[in-house]
Amino acid sequence: MAETTTQQRALTGWDKPELDLTNAQWQSSSRGRGDVQIAFVEGFIAMRNSGRPESPSLIFTPAEWGAFVSGAREGEFDLT
Repeated sequence: MAETTTQQRALTGWDKPELDLTNAQWQSSSRGRGDVQIAFVEGFIAMRNSGRPESPSLIFTPAEWGAFVSGAREGEFDLT
């Protein structure tokens, strides 16, 4: 059996701060029917699972958010 080794690489270009999401005002992504919530914090967009709000949130820059939403609209992402 062959052994494999994985190495973690540092994230290049990761210029996002550690955001304090404690007092973020979370909004449902689909008028209250969805499992995803978003919040706008310090110029960034945070996204979390509304069923597990204690889980880590994804943080997007405005450009990343635009690309994500555009891709989702074109069917690139399965949001179900």
